Amino acid sequence: MRYVQLRAFHHVAVCGGFSRAAEALHLTQPAISDQVRKLEEEYDVLLFNRHKKQVSLTPQGDKLLEITRRLFDNEHQALELLSEQRALRSGTLRVMADSAHHLLHILARFRDRYSGVRVTVRAGNTESVLAALHAYEADIGVLGDVPESRDLEALRLNVTPIVAFAARSHPLAARDALQIQELIALPLVLREKGSKTRRKLEDAAATAGVTLTPVIEAEGREAVREIVASGAGIGFVSEAEFGADARLVQIPLQGAGNLTMEEALVCLRERRGGKLVQAFFEVARDLTA
Repeated sequence: MRYVQLRAFHHVAVCGGFSRAAEALHLTQPAISDQVRKLEEEYDVLLFNRHKKQVSLTPQGDKLLEITRRLFDNEHQALELLSEQRALRSGTLRVMADSAHHLLHILARFRDRYSGVRVTVRAGNTESVLAALHAYEADIGVLGDVPESRDLEALRLNVTPIVAFAARSHPLAARDALQIQELIALPLVLREKGSKTRRKLEDAAATAGVTLTPVIEAEGREAVREIVASGAGIGFVSEAEFGADARLVQIPLQGAGNLTMEEALVCLRERRGGKLVQAFFEVARDLTA
């Protein structure tokens, strides 16, 4: 088994095909195909299903990919260690957040200190953020809760209540508060399944003996905001993420117990020593102290 064979397999798996892997590695497609074929032949194992130019991992391929993800991430960390000062001058930090709102002040301070570092920020719900961290597709995540996992290291950013919100022209906009039991009769606009805000709201409703059924289910916080602004229903968000929008009015929820969102900065514990991850956590810790 050679390094180049594992590297070829890994890139075909994560890129989704031989052509894309060849582009990523600056090699020809026949060269990539030959390296993967030799790996399969040497160990008499099928790593990919190949059908009409479509490539998918076999069960054995899935297991090997779990190993190569760790292998090449460790290689990346070794390079970071050997060139740590260069990483803090010109590296790339990948962040995935359920809401970028909680990062704005941290990003500004981080950019002041490490102006040469390129930061990418992607949006996702709790499930997709955790999946990206474990797949080594993100270095840092922001979640709507402090996770209970020994695989993760977390830093609490803030705790805020979940509130309802409506269009300023909506009849409910003048209300001082909404009881959780009232929601059963209202047109609800909820986030997709996998959203921590939705799960907490549904759990609180179930405790109060209420089952919530959305009239509209939308993917992403911004989609919910625009739908609610149109007057189509009532949305929900943590108070810290409500922001300034003249079209909308927030309405406190009552009878829901301690219905709060606890935003946390998280990373894989095994990656906590990376210089860029470490630097970002230090900035966040200084600002939340």
